[in-house]
Amino acid sequence: MLKMKNTFFLTILIILKMTTSIAQNGNYTYATVPTKFVEANGVKFAYRSYGKEGDIPVIYFNHLTANLDNCDPRIMDAIAAERHIISFDYRGVGASTGEQGTSIADMAKDAIAFIHALGYNQVDIMAFSMGGFITQELLLVEPTLARKIILTGTGPRGGKGVSDVVGLTYKDIFKSLLTFRDAKFYLFFTQNQVGKDAARDFLKRLNERTENRDAKVKLSVVKKQLKAIEDWGHETPADLSVFKHPVLVANGDNDRMVPTPLSYDLAKRFPNAEPVIIYPNSGHGGIFQYHEEFLKKSIPFLTK
Repeated sequence: MLKMKNTFFLTILIILKMTTSIAQNGNYTYATVPTKFVEANGVKFAYRSYGKEGDIPVIYFNHLTANLDNCDPRIMDAIAAERHIISFDYRGVGASTGEQGTSIADMAKDAIAFIHALGYNQVDIMAFSMGGFITQELLLVEPTLARKIILTGTGPRGGKGVSDVVGLTYKDIFKSLLTFRDAKFYLFFTQNQVGKDAARDFLKRLNERTENRDAKVKLSVVKKQLKAIEDWGHETPADLSVFKHPVLVANGDNDRMVPTPLSYDLAKRFPNAEPVIIYPNSGHGGIFQYHEEFLKKSIPFLTK
């Protein structure tokens, strides 16, 4: 009888432990996962963390003018089903404290400090647009911190056309104000019917989170980020051939922000890059327009 009671209580304990673990890690979507904070480099970084527990998480590096609410929940949730994934606000962005970094290299140093503050010595990285620029600078400082890397809608330092994003961004921001639309409607998607439909679907997904949304990005942050990108676009290209990391590069076939040819250029610079993935009839946000197809490539890449 005593043995049966012990077995019963042990079973109850295991169930309670499993239930707690699920509540903490597996019962969230990107629309409901709470925002947490960690201090590093004199900054209180805001971040969201969920999915399967593991020794090596996937860190998502976001784009120009982006806060935590700008991560595509379809991509985040699908990866969270297979891996632990973490998104974060850069210095001075959204709920993170401090002043926005004035260079891409500074943003990379912050990212390194943030990752170490969470207790990780190695991570996989998924980066979009400016996040890809930051990732390349991170490699130059601490290459062993990254294991696998996904670079989307991005290009190499000093790549032709990178610095042109400044004028284009201001132009489309002005257009968005006149038309009462989010600037990403113009910046990320082609303006044919297919692109416009994809833009509406994407922007609708970004609004699925209804509570505890992130603080809006200030115009001063946008200006500093654009200046940092412009400077980075004029800098001497880095030698990426020394990095043997597995790399996956993807983009749309009509990227106006970071010209599509730069995706091919970037992949050629990494010796262990997979064949470049280019999505048809899509722009800078090709991975969002084709998120289902992107996940069919990115999840096996991250899990094999």
